[in-house]
Amino acid sequence: MKKLIVFACILVLSVAMLPGVQAAELKVGSLMAMTGPLKEFGPNIFNGVKLAVKQMNAAGFAVKVISEDTQTSAIPGVNAAKKLVNIEKVPAIVGAIASGVTVPVAESVTCPRGIVLMSPSSTSPLISVLPADQGKDYLFRTCPSDALQGVIAGKLAAGYNKTASVLYVNNPYGQGLAQQFKKSFEKRGGKVLAMIPHDEKAAETYTAELKKALAKSPDILCAFSYPQHAKIYLKEAIEFFHYKKFLFCDGTKSEDIIKAVGAKNLEGMMGTVAASPGGKALVLFSADYKAAYGKLPPLPYITNAYDGMAVIGLAAYAAKAKGLPLTSNNIRDYLRVVANPPGETILPGQFKKAFDLLKKGKPINYEGAGGSVDFDQNGDVQTPIEIWKYHKGKIVTVRVEYDIPAE
Repeated sequence: MKKLIVFACILVLSVAMLPGVQAAELKVGSLMAMTGPLKEFGPNIFNGVKLAVKQMNAAGFAVKVISEDTQTSAIPGVNAAKKLVNIEKVPAIVGAIASGVTVPVAESVTCPRGIVLMSPSSTSPLISVLPADQGKDYLFRTCPSDALQGVIAGKLAAGYNKTASVLYVNNPYGQGLAQQFKKSFEKRGGKVLAMIPHDEKAAETYTAELKKALAKSPDILCAFSYPQHAKIYLKEAIEFFHYKKFLFCDGTKSEDIIKAVGAKNLEGMMGTVAASPGGKALVLFSADYKAAYGKLPPLPYITNAYDGMAVIGLAAYAAKAKGLPLTSNNIRDYLRVVANPPGETILPGQFKKAFDLLKKGKPINYEGAGGSVDFDQNGDVQTPIEIWKYHKGKIVTVRVEYDIPAE
């Protein structure tokens, strides 16, 4: 028996010493929408996470990401989070994508258990003031609140419309964006004629909701949903109601929508989304992404997912450099240390440089592909808002708004 035990120990040690076999120092969970209404976005956003992990491993810090599918739904998302926390014992999670998943996960799993949750794309204003996280500081995001996007959407619509109706997904994301849009649009002289919610689960038809939304013939219909919802009701609005004046958002910045509705039916129509300021950080990320996965698609929050994983890894390494265990509390405590000024600027892909500086006890300031990841007291960041449009079957940038009034 003793011989067998000794042999087993030798075998384990031998495997661990093989080239390319490395035990992970840091395990991070990932909550992605691989199925459900956001299934177009999930795999692309996860590529951002995987790229950061790959680069950190290459720079000498062993990181492993364990991904679960939320199905773009609260109950599966909560169950997936419980698995990551209770079974995989991860100290931090990147996700979820949808605010309607992030909020219940934070409320029932991560905040009560003291686990860092870093969403790359949940934009609901509720996340800034979620009661479950007040005083705990476990909830962060690398995308801006819709308190910003809604202002620009309202300003954009008021520039060429007097009336609007809003068709929105009935979850914290859709509710928050719709409410901020209404406030901003009406502040600028517009009138919202109808605010019509629809279920988070994709339906076969939305004719009942469209009938209410279009009853008073609004100048524009805001499509504040996800691709798998909007591609159905946009097509129905065009075919059954002969209506084609839409305003889009980050959730409906979609190549699937172009395929389903037709490029001609969308030509020239605009939308809003969180924007990267561009510059060297985005250039570096885009080149690395292209080398790993091909061309960077014009879909939202891929850069923000990369940044979320990057700052978690950098915070963990900073704790390690101080001789601290890689617990959730230690990662949380170093997030602002590595992401906010002061410190030497670290750009995407520069993990070896960052790790060398942290080992020497020198401060760093990560500047992300999606913008500066300067967390405020609520774990929020601010970025510009891009105005984009559908043009000749493509998604193109119109301009980037940097001056966003507080409302």
